[in-house]
Amino acid sequence: MPRESPYLQVVESLRTRIEAGEWKIGDRLPSRARFAEEYEVGQGVTQRAMEQLIIEGFLEGRAGSGTYVRTPRRRMRMLRTRRRVPGSGNTFRSEAAAHGIAASWDSRTHPQVPAPERIAARLAIEPGAPCVLTRYEFMADGSPAELSESWEPLAITSGTPVVLPEAGELRGAGVVARMRSIGITVTSVVEVPRPARANQNQANLLGISLGSMITRIERTYIDSGGRPVETADLVIPDSRYEIAYAFPVE
Repeated sequence: MPRESPYLQVVESLRTRIEAGEWKIGDRLPSRARFAEEYEVGQGVTQRAMEQLIIEGFLEGRAGSGTYVRTPRRRMRMLRTRRRVPGSGNTFRSEAAAHGIAASWDSRTHPQVPAPERIAARLAIEPGAPCVLTRYEFMADGSPAELSESWEPLAITSGTPVVLPEAGELRGAGVVARMRSIGITVTSVVEVPRPARANQNQANLLGISLGSMITRIERTYIDSGGRPVETADLVIPDSRYEIAYAFPVE
């Protein structure tokens, strides 16, 4: 496995030291020159590391004074549970509401996109089969919080009022409710979470640094006949959310 870049190593080391209480809230941190000497890296590396910790909410910069430890930004728990499958609500919106956070999102839909092989395999369709692709940028209190890239086979929704996920009366209602409206009952969802590092596009959209830790979730909704009806790649910044799963005991 390749080693992490010096910048990421410094970020993780400083984060660990702050969380361990080496510096208290309100304390001024040593200069980036001192950290550069301590970690045997250039000052540009330590500056970038400290900027990342400011983005994550561990530090704050004060003009002409230095960099200080701040009260940690609240890390929201994103609860993903089987109990939500029969419901019609949007998971992100539900979790934000539970924390008193205003949720909103922007979306862009492309109505006929050939399914790449990895998506075709998840949807049990032929590679190149036409799909409706919708890209989402979710915001919490106006700040970027989550990305989603959703794929639905056009063969399922073509000619129906819900062919475009973010248009019509069921705009924003979620996959389950939209499918129900055209006689399809979603009975299960499969999610595969994986840790990853943000690429440049993801970092730009989420307001985080290149290489920051993210969680990628491959989510697939399945109907009562065992047919996948939608699959999506969700991207969630680790510094802002912890992912939790809850299941009823049977």
